Amino acid sequence: MALSPDVSDPVVSPPAPVRAPRQQSPFGALLLRLHFYAGLLVAPFLLVAATTGILFAFTPQIEKIVYSTELTVADPGTATLPLADQVAAARAAHPSGDLLTVRPGEGTATTQIDFSDPSLDADHQHTVYVNPYTGAVTGRLTTWWAATPLNEWLDNLHANLHLGETGALYSELAASWLWVIALGGIVLWWRRLRGVRSARRLLTPDLSARKGVRRTRGWHAATGMWLTIGLLFLSATGLTWSNHAGANFDEIIDSLDASRPAVSTDLTGSASASGGGGHHAGMDMGGGSAAVPVDPAAITTVYRSARDAGLTGAVTITVPADATTAWSVTGNDSLWPVGRDSVAVDSTGKIVERIDFADWPLAAKLTQWGIYAHMGQLFGPANQILLAALAAGLICVIVWGYRMWWQRRPTRADRRALAGAPPARGSWWTGLPMPAIAVGLPALFALGWFLPLFGIPLLAFLTVDFVLATIRGRRHNGGRPEAPVSPAPAGS
Repeated sequence: MALSPDVSDPVVSPPAPVRAPRQQSPFGALLLRLHFYAGLLVAPFLLVAATTGILFAFTPQIEKIVYSTELTVADPGTATLPLADQVAAARAAHPSGDLLTVRPGEGTATTQIDFSDPSLDADHQHTVYVNPYTGAVTGRLTTWWAATPLNEWLDNLHANLHLGETGALYSELAASWLWVIALGGIVLWWRRLRGVRSARRLLTPDLSARKGVRRTRGWHAATGMWLTIGLLFLSATGLTWSNHAGANFDEIIDSLDASRPAVSTDLTGSASASGGGGHHAGMDMGGGSAAVPVDPAAITTVYRSARDAGLTGAVTITVPADATTAWSVTGNDSLWPVGRDSVAVDSTGKIVERIDFADWPLAAKLTQWGIYAHMGQLFGPANQILLAALAAGLICVIVWGYRMWWQRRPTRADRRALAGAPPARGSWWTGLPMPAIAVGLPALFALGWFLPLFGIPLLAFLTVDFVLATIRGRRHNGGRPEAPVSPAPAGS
C-alpha cells in the first residue's frame, strides 16, 4: 500500500536561478563614469545658464514694461515726420557727441538715435528716443550696442554672471559639456534598454516603478531624450560666440571665406566723394584741408532711397564720418524670414553697393539664424516659449539627476553616507581595444583643442580617475599594481 504524503511537510520550491549581473564593456564603464561626473560637476553651471536664459528670452516683453515711455508711442499718427526733422529734435535735446546711428520708428515704435560720448567706452552710447509722428523726445538712455540697460544686464547675467571675462568661463564650460552629457545620456539609455527597446520605452518613463532610483531614472532619461535636439542646438549656438571656442570657430569660418559680408562704404575716387582722401573729420588729409563734414539732413534722402531699393521692416542707418564715406542702411529684422539686406548710399541717394541676405554664404546664414533662435527672436513668441520649455525641461533633468545621486547613497548601518555613490570603476583604462585608442585619442585631442573648456576638464578627469584607481589598486594589492577588475554592472 502506498503511503500518503505527510501533508504537514512543507513543499520546498527549487531555488530560483541566480542571474549574473549584466557586464559593462570598457567603453560603457568609461561613458557611465564620465556622464556621472560631468553631470555632477557641470550641472550647477547648466542650472544657472537655464535659469538666466529663461529671463533673457523674455527680455522684449520686460523691456516694453520697464521702458514703455522710451520705446513705444501711445497714440501713433498716420504719417511720420521727415527723418532729418526727428534727428534735429534729438540733437536739440542732446547737443554733444557725434551722430552715430539711427533706427527709424514705425507703428508704435519710437525712433532711436545714437550719439557718442567721450566719457563712455566704445561699446556704449547715449540713445535719444523720439516720437516719429510729433518729433517729441520721449527719453534718453545709455545703451550698449543699441541694447537698453536692462537688456545689457540680463545678457551679462546669462553670459558671465557680471564677472567679466572670468565669469564667461562658466557659460562656455556649460556649452562645451552640454552636448557631451546629452549624447552620453542617450547612449547609456539605449544600452540599458537593449533587448526591450521600443519608442515607448525610450521616450516615456517607467511608471510601473512606484518609487526609488528606477522611477527617477525613467523620468530623467525619457525627458532627456525629448530635449536632446534642442540641447545640442543650444550647445552649438552658444559656443559660436564664446571666447575660446568661438575664436576657433571664427578662424574656420574666415578660412572658408564664409564670414558675414558687409557693404563697402568707401567713396574715394567716385563722383560723390568730396575733398579727396579717406580720413575722418578733423584729421589732416595731406593737402592741408579738412575733411568735408556730412550733412545730417541728407538722412531723409538716404532713408527714402533705401526704402525705394526694397529694404523693408526695421533698419539701422549708420552715419558716415565724412563725405568720403557712404551711408549704410541695413535691415535688422530678426523675425523669419530674416531681413538683413544692406545698401551703401551716398548723400545724393545713389545706391553705390548692395548685399542681400540671400547672397550670404550658407555658413553665415546658419550662424545668423542660430544666434536669433538662441536669443528667442527668430520665430517671435513661439521661439521664446520653446526656449523656456527647453530650459525648464533641462532644470527638471538636472534635479532628477541629483535625486538619483541621493537615492543611490548607501543606507545600511555599516555603510551610511551623506551622498550618493559614483558608478563602480570599471577596467576602461586597460580594457579599451587598441584601435579605439588609436582613433579616439587623436580625435579627443583635436576636439579638446577646438573646445578648450571641454578638453582641459576631460584631461583632468581622466588623469585623476587613473591616478586614484592606481593608488587604490596598490593599496588593495599590498603595493602591487591593480589587477584588471570586472566591469561594473550596467546602470550601477
